[in-house]
Amino acid sequence: MSPQMGDSHRRFLQTIMANGIISEREASSLYRHCCETHKTQHTPDKLDEFIDTINSKLQPMFMQIRKGMCEDSGHQHYALVNTAMTDVTRMSSDYTDNELELFRKTMDLIVASESGTTSSTDILNSADTMSSKKLKKSEAEHLLNRLVHDKWLNEKHGEYTLSTRCIIEMEPYIRTMYQDQVKLCQICHNIAFQCQICDNPKCCIKIHNPCVAKYFKGRTEPRCPACDDFWPHEIPGMYITPGRSETSTAPPAGRRRPARAAAGWWGRAAGGSVRWR
Repeated sequence: MSPQMGDSHRRFLQTIMANGIISEREASSLYRHCCETHKTQHTPDKLDEFIDTINSKLQPMFMQIRKGMCEDSGHQHYALVNTAMTDVTRMSSDYTDNELELFRKTMDLIVASESGTTSSTDILNSADTMSSKKLKKSEAEHLLNRLVHDKWLNEKHGEYTLSTRCIIEMEPYIRTMYQDQVKLCQICHNIAFQCQICDNPKCCIKIHNPCVAKYFKGRTEPRCPACDDFWPHEIPGMYITPGRSETSTAPPAGRRRPARAAAGWWGRAAGGSVRWR
């Protein structure tokens, strides 16, 4: 018999619903806050069990809190997922049909690229090939800002990538729709967009940058884990502060930002700030 869902579970769920996605560190702090607020037992290493209790009640409603990795930092995040809807139609309550078509085209561009990115220029050009009502340039630019704000896309210096939230929620759709294009990380076996690729044309495996940093750490002559060829790419450092939101802009490799204090984290909803209550 699964544990009963109490007020601490409901508060945790409401905060994730308001934010869309939170980091593992934020989830741990939220878990403690919910337990302390409702005077229930808090066991630091039982976060996943706490979430499993919530998921057991969400299952009949085709909802689930899922865990996934941020490709930039390697840190885990939690997102609330609608398991009954696996494609972009899950976004139909917030976006029009022609906006969703441009989002699909953006996904097409990102998946097809070796870098896992696409430029704002390429996205705006693709708007001219839409089969539904075309968006004006200003409308397309506004849509891109909304998609970043709602945590479906990440943007840095005019380059767009799929966000952690998008990858977690859209994974079944991505695997089905782009099955001939999508590759998994050789190390963590998750979908890989932001990654390094083996130079051997007979190999071409992908490894996430954070996985590269962990796998090759301390090795003087890094070699591909699949074909054993020399790995010529720069081995990145873990330059993201633990617990940092994946929607924040990461500094270039080799630079560090001061660690953010763990206390005082407040939820960030799509429509503004949501404080823990």
